[in-house]
Formats: sequence, structure tokens, C-alpha cells
Amino acid sequence: MVRGTVVIEAEDLRRRFGEVVAVDGLSLEINAGEVFGLLGHNGAGKTTTIRLFNGVLPPDGGRVRVLGLDPVREGTLLRRRTGVLTEIPALDGRLTARENLAYYAALYGVPRSRVRRRVGKLLAKFGLSERADELAGNYSKGMQQRLALARALLHGPELLFLDEPTAGLDPVAAREVHALVQDLSQAEGRTVVLCTHNLLEAQRLCHRVAVLEHGRLVASGSPAELVRSLSRGLRVEIELSPEDREVVEALRGLPGILEVVKAHPGILEVKVASHLVLPEIARVVVGAGGSLFRLSPREPTLEEVYFALHGREEAG
Repeated sequence: MVRGTVVIEAEDLRRRFGEVVAVDGLSLEINAGEVFGLLGHNGAGKTTTIRLFNGVLPPDGGRVRVLGLDPVREGTLLRRRTGVLTEIPALDGRLTARENLAYYAALYGVPRSRVRRRVGKLLAKFGLSERADELAGNYSKGMQQRLALARALLHGPELLFLDEPTAGLDPVAAREVHALVQDLSQAEGRTVVLCTHNLLEAQRLCHRVAVLEHGRLVASGSPAELVRSLSRGLRVEIELSPEDREVVEALRGLPGILEVVKAHPGILEVKVASHLVLPEIARVVVGAGGSLFRLSPREPTLEEVYFALHGREEAG
């Protein structure tokens, strides 16, 4: 599918379980070839949204089209074109990795003549060939997650849903999963929908994100766009000689400095209106005879934006 083509289109999508509203009027579009993040705390509606997109659950209201199909009426056909990695891989630990993949290949309807070759290629791709005939139950969490990813790709899906793919993994295993996700998008052109509450992960991997709060969409866009639209000012850390108190006071009164965030001996952290203030900060320090060791601007992170959004929703 051509990059940029809309592959998921949801409009006013709703789903409730009794009195609990899991998805509340969700409207969004996801394009081919991108890694799209669904962000939110546990219970925000991420997993329910994935189930609605796959036709596992019917919506209570609204409409959704995925790969041009209606998930409710054409769910079986749709699921032949999508792959899903659940938060818990649910592998059969009594089977080897090779047997797990062969079993699921049969379930997915992969032609028998292609199963052996396809399983072998995926085992190699995910670095599991040497231990392919060991029981999956003896694998580490990282290896199980790689095997589960291989399983999700068995039938060559165009669209891949990953629900908390690095939950419970150590940093090395998580980095391996990140590299695989980037390869799926960049090298293979697959569309990846990533459900996560790991905001650093989302900032690293996602082209665009949607922030969910109690089933509602509260913000969407690229991580950079959200940072620019929802943050005011730029944080700058200034490292000075601890005795340069007069310099510190001069900086406090400098136009363009919006706020002194924190100050302690040797370090001053301020919020400035823009990058244009940085040369003036250096000029004031040097002009006052101060010692400037470091001037480090720091863009707000997606994590900071997320918690700002969360606080705004709670206040609302």
C-alpha cells in the first residue's frame, strides 16, 4: 500500500462495558507506512480500541474502516491482513519455537508448501534460528517477545498492532524490539499501531501519536508538534561558578527569561521565550565577568506534555 494512504479511519467511535465507557467518541486517521502510537495509562482505552479496529469487538456507536473494510461485517477477511501482538504473548511453552510458528501458520491458512520456508526466514530474521528447536517455555522474556512478533508476521500482514510490546522486558531486550519495529516500518513499509504507556518509547519510535484519557482523544500529532503546541517556552540549564551570584541576579532580570525553574550553587535552570534569548544569556554572563561552563537548551519531552495533558483533563 502506498505510504500516506489512510489505512484506518475512525469517526465518533464508542464502546462501553456496562456503566464503564471504554472508548468515548474517538475520531482519528492512521496512514500507511507510519508507526502510530496510542498513548495512555492503563484503562485509557488503548486495548479496546485495538479490538474495535480488528473486529473482535463491535462498537456501540460511530464508524470505523480498516484497510477499506468494515471490521464488524468483514472481520474475518480483515484479520487475514492484520497481525496482532498482545501484551502477553500467549505462546505454547510445550512446543518449540519452530512448532509454535508452524502451528499458527496453519491457523492463518499459510499454504503448506510455504510454511517451512516462511518459518525458517522469520526465525532467522528474529535471531532465533540457533534455538528454534528448544521449548518456547524455556525462552527468556525477550526471546518470547521476538517469537511472538515473528508469529504476528507469519501471514504477511499489511497492518501490525503491538500492545505494550516491551512490557516486562529488560533494557537490552526492549532495544531489540525497538529496532525490529523501526525495521518493519522503514525497511518493509508496514503500518504499525503501537499501544504503550512508555512515553520515551513512543517519542523514539512513533511518527504520530494519539493521547487517550478515559477513552477520549485529548491530543494527536507528531511528538514534536505536541511539544510545540502544548509547551510554553524552552528550558535552559546554565552552569556557572558557584560564587557568581551577581551574574545569577542579572540573569533573573533579563528580558526573555520567563521563569527561574530552580537555582542552586553552580546550576541555574530557567525557562526562556525562545532560542533567541540564548546569545543574550551568554553575553550577560561574560559581560559581568562570570564563568560560563555550560549553556544547555532542552526541548520539552513527550512525557512532560503527556502529564500536562493529564493534569488539564483532571482539572476539566
